[in-house]
Amino acid sequence: MKVLVKIRRRALIADPQGTAVGKGLRDLGYDVSDVRIDRSITLEVGGTDQALVRQAVTEMCERLLANPVMEDYDIELLE
Repeated sequence: MKVLVKIRRRALIADPQGTAVGKGLRDLGYDVSDVRIDRSITLEVGGTDQALVRQAVTEMCERLLANPVMEDYDIELLE
């Protein structure tokens, strides 16, 4: 089963990469006020039971893919 995981820093956590990109865009003359850099990860996970796949991917996020102290994530089953 194909799964998309979207990972983003929490709003109160600094995003130095987003800050640098925002500054670069403003230096190039673009009118941007806030830039956040998020990640997306596409996984091919074995199994057909959506609940079990979601549970496994949640565990993957908690253990490795996301930093639960600084980041939030959404899991989307794509099939």
